[in-house]
Amino acid sequence: VQLQASGGGLVQAGGSLRLSCAAPGRTFSNYAMGWFRQAPGKERELCSAITWNGGNTRYTDSVKGRFTISRDNAKNTVYLQMNSLKPEDTAVYYCAPLVWGTKRALFDSWGQGTQLTVSS
Repeated sequence: VQLQASGGGLVQAGGSLRLSCAAPGRTFSNYAMGWFRQAPGKERELCSAITWNGGNTRYTDSVKGRFTISRDNAKNTVYLQMNSLKPEDTAVYYCAPLVWGTKRALFDSWGQGTQLTVSS
């Protein structure tokens, strides 16, 4: 499943941004979904996850209280609302189906990511 993330950009520290993720022509409403990010020189990490129906969400400690993941299965879209952004949030953000309860993507296939740059 190739997913396209969008909505990234350049924002000042303390600002907000909302990322979107869609898979044109495909549905992922049956999958738990995750937002992953990869900063320069670092491993890709899972920062947030949501169950297939949106009933449960999880966040890595560094984004708790600042990021909110949501999904609209009717629109086949997953969102990541990011508030109080910090320079350390700078990364390329990807979304992907994942194995719920793990930090592992379900498929070894990463679609187009979106770059977020937070300036201090």
